[in-house]
Amino acid sequence: MSSLSRHIGLFHLTMYGVGLILGAGIYVLIGEAAGFAGNALWISFILGAVVASFAGLSYSELTALFPRAAAEYVFVKEGFRSNFIGFLVGWLTILTSIIVAATVALGFGGYVEELTNIPIIISALIILGVLSLVNFIGIKESAWANTIFAIVTIIGLAIIIVVGFSFPLESEINYFENPFGVNGIILAFILVFFAFIGFEDIANVAEEVKRPQRTMPRGIMLSVLITTIIYILVSLASIRIIGWEQLAESSAPLAFVAEQRLGQQGHFILSIIALFATASTILITLVAGARIFYGMARDGSLPSKLGLIHKKTKTPWIAVILILVAAIGFSFIGDIVIVANIVVFAVVVTFAMINLAVILLRYVKPDQERPYKVPINIGKFPVLPLFGLGATIYMATQFEIEIILVGLGIIASGAIFYFIYNKMK
Repeated sequence: MSSLSRHIGLFHLTMYGVGLILGAGIYVLIGEAAGFAGNALWISFILGAVVASFAGLSYSELTALFPRAAAEYVFVKEGFRSNFIGFLVGWLTILTSIIVAATVALGFGGYVEELTNIPIIISALIILGVLSLVNFIGIKESAWANTIFAIVTIIGLAIIIVVGFSFPLESEINYFENPFGVNGIILAFILVFFAFIGFEDIANVAEEVKRPQRTMPRGIMLSVLITTIIYILVSLASIRIIGWEQLAESSAPLAFVAEQRLGQQGHFILSIIALFATASTILITLVAGARIFYGMARDGSLPSKLGLIHKKTKTPWIAVILILVAAIGFSFIGDIVIVANIVVFAVVVTFAMINLAVILLRYVKPDQERPYKVPINIGKFPVLPLFGLGATIYMATQFEIEIILVGLGIIASGAIFYFIYNKMK
């Protein structure tokens, strides 16, 4: 079986992570979150960054220890010494990647419809097809495309920050004011956490990264740091321009923010930039999903055909096609807030398992060389992954029962597939 090619350095990896994180979430969900947290929205972003950082540190240690595709599957399988538990986490990661790609493609279609009147589903299917072709052509091309998308996305957010802080305030703003108290900040934090997820998909291109033991931890933490600063500034700037009430009522919040300072032209510019932001999220989830398929197939947990590498492009081409077909199927799902909560629940469960895997591996494989270790340890025991585990367990209990049941249903479907497939092998 052919192997993947190492083309990605620290810059592209960091931009890959920034592109993952700065995708559709901030452009779509900031208004919904403002309705919960009010002027204190920035606090919700800080809480999201803290939980993401705990997970990011754990991913950094594990990717340096096991720089392989299908990262979550490998980490959990090694930590728990269980193919079954590892498979369930891999399954959860695959389905969330597919659902995110499909849902964000619909978001892309919504912006296109606003600009051109082309039906949402048509644009969604076209963007899935085009970006799957980029995914097939090669990781180097995917990384370059994503770097361009990420830069354009950052420019859009920079516009919001500049116009937000360059105009004098008409009246003082209390940045701690919120309509629902601490509970509102917590609810907003859980929702905006969708805007942080994605950096974990960096781990799934580890086999295509130069010097992964050094580059992976740096890329993960740099991407989380850069995006956290941008999110806090964007939330403060948006509230300075229109206040949390108008932010909460807008269906295209950042485009509306730009329109208040720059007129209709500002709305148009931010809508175009939002297309790049959503395209970035779609591309990276398609890339990551295909690599998870590839890694699990190579390990024997999925049919071996999914692990085939194209001789010319050096990409897992059958996995690329399968994730495209699945994403097209899921693109007929609607409400992005509901789907965002399903995805966040699945990611929270995954992060809990990743933090626990770091702790277990310190005892299961204590003598294995660790090019990077999570800081703050008591003997072998890593303290920060324990905090990360506690935070994710708390988050998992805050979702509506319907969201939890859907998440558990996805896990159950993975268990059923695992036992059927292993009986057929």
